Amino acid sequence: MRFQPITALRLSCFAAAFFTYTFAVAQEWKSGVEWNEPPVVTPGNENHQPPSDAIILFDGSSLEQWEGGKLWKIEDGVAIPQKAKIVSRQHFGDVQLHVEWSAPTEINGTGQGRGNSGIYLMGKYEVQVLDSYDNATYFDGQAGAIYKQTPPMVNAMRKPGEWNSYDILFTAPRFKTNGDVETPGFVTLMHNGVVVLNHFELFGPTSYTEAPHYVPHAEKGPLELQFHGDPVRFRNIWVRELTPPTGVRVRAPFNIQKPKKPAAQEEPVVDDTATEQPDTSDAGDQTDEKK
Repeated sequence: MRFQPITALRLSCFAAAFFTYTFAVAQEWKSGVEWNEPPVVTPGNENHQPPSDAIILFDGSSLEQWEGGKLWKIEDGVAIPQKAKIVSRQHFGDVQLHVEWSAPTEINGTGQGRGNSGIYLMGKYEVQVLDSYDNATYFDGQAGAIYKQTPPMVNAMRKPGEWNSYDILFTAPRFKTNGDVETPGFVTLMHNGVVVLNHFELFGPTSYTEAPHYVPHAEKGPLELQFHGDPVRFRNIWVRELTPPTGVRVRAPFNIQKPKKPAAQEEPVVDDTATEQPDTSDAGDQTDEKK
């Protein structure tokens, strides 16, 4: 069997036919939702700086945004816990929260007795603050843990006296009218730019003595900074309320049929290979042999 080569003419015809078919059947899917335009937010010059829509809770000058703020000491633009916890006057649900903190430079104590504090979301769900630099303790109680629920994935702690940053994404839990959990809460945490909690599902509020379990509560709650007796320092605290994109469904999802492009005119396929002729060079010899 003899194969005929694919010529440039044949190849171009095949390509034209394939393109015409693909163009004719291609469709664009549309969701059927008309989305509202996302608002414009101007970011800070650096990632740790508040964007234009942030609510400033502590800028180094005062703690007037916090109930109990007068109990804490402010020194060189830094807030130092004293006497009792402080509670934000404003309540929040889903938020992006930025907090910078530093464990004491002078090391005193070990385990939970060293640089201990905490950040409570909605006043109920604690992200642990602790000097976890070369300091052994139970893992679900070290810095970056959801206290007594999960350790961080890694220990990203800086040395005592150096500043740490927490960037927290919090999704508040939702409850049905009968008090059942509709959706649990979730926390994502970046510690010094390192993801240490990735959309962790909360088991319930933080408790030192009880297993975590949900109890229905309001859609919004305050932020709290814990006083645990240690001179932990805080600075640059800001928060953004998170609002999902909004839109209106105007039709069911659908496909847009793109207009068909006129089919390319096919050119006749020409076989430019030479026509084979029977080989008769020895026909005379065969005749003589038969004779």
